[in-house]
Amino acid sequence: MAFTAKDVQALREKTGCGMMDCKKALVECDGNMDAAVDYLREKGLASQAKKASRVAAEGTVAVYTDAGVGAVVEVNSETDFVASNEEFKEFANKVAEVIAKANPADVDALLATKDESGKTVDELKQDIFLKFRENLQIRRFVRIEGDVVTYVHAGGKIGVMVKFDTDVAGKDGFVAMGKNIAMQIAAMNPAYLDEASVPAEVLEKEKEIMIAQMKEDPKMANKPEQVLAKIVEGKIGKYYKENCLVEQQYVVDGDYTVAKYVESVAKELGGSIKIVEYVRYEKGEGIQKKEDNFAAEIASMVK
Repeated sequence: MAFTAKDVQALREKTGCGMMDCKKALVECDGNMDAAVDYLREKGLASQAKKASRVAAEGTVAVYTDAGVGAVVEVNSETDFVASNEEFKEFANKVAEVIAKANPADVDALLATKDESGKTVDELKQDIFLKFRENLQIRRFVRIEGDVVTYVHAGGKIGVMVKFDTDVAGKDGFVAMGKNIAMQIAAMNPAYLDEASVPAEVLEKEKEIMIAQMKEDPKMANKPEQVLAKIVEGKIGKYYKENCLVEQQYVVDGDYTVAKYVESVAKELGGSIKIVEYVRYEKGEGIQKKEDNFAAEIASMVK
């Protein structure tokens, strides 16, 4: 039985599944709409589509490094129960590996990319869905080429990748240093790499806030503008130390800044090391979690 694009669209509206899945279902079922619906239900795709609107704010951050390429990816689930499952973690690690090796342009391209087994990432994702029946989402990823070091904190709560410009990447001690920097980033969450990375508009806004705060302080309000300007300059210096990675106090040894620590390791290894960029992903950051109010729900049912 032949079918048209309108049939594919109608099946999509009935089930909420993707266009390609609907087309495949109609092909498999010789254009029979009811059979195609059953096919999608049997495959679990219909229930997967229905659950796609549910909030997935748990999950894990996975990393992968090999042969001068690194990747970090956030994969979300609805519950921590699924996020802590080894099969889910293996899936996230596999996704990170595919990203590093295939260099997909975006999440859609990633889902269509095949791993070494010949399955697409989307098919691997559907396999995990059929086991746990939760909304699963590959939210974001970054791939970086060069001398990179990765680190995962608290079993996937935070993932960090740092790129270095160095001539000592092959020497003992480099990776340990890189992981120390990654741990610093995980713990202190610096907003910027260095002073030059701070946008001018951000600095101006900070200065405006500082001046406004001082003018509200009776002890500071009557001080000359040049005095206030010097105080602001000092406060900006403190802002750099708190928000710029290389200016931060090194958490392992407070006698060093991060920049001084890296410099000391470079000297020890007989070469040069410079932090070029970094990525820090924290599981679920920025996702609005649904807060269930069971008392209100029961009250509404009684009414």
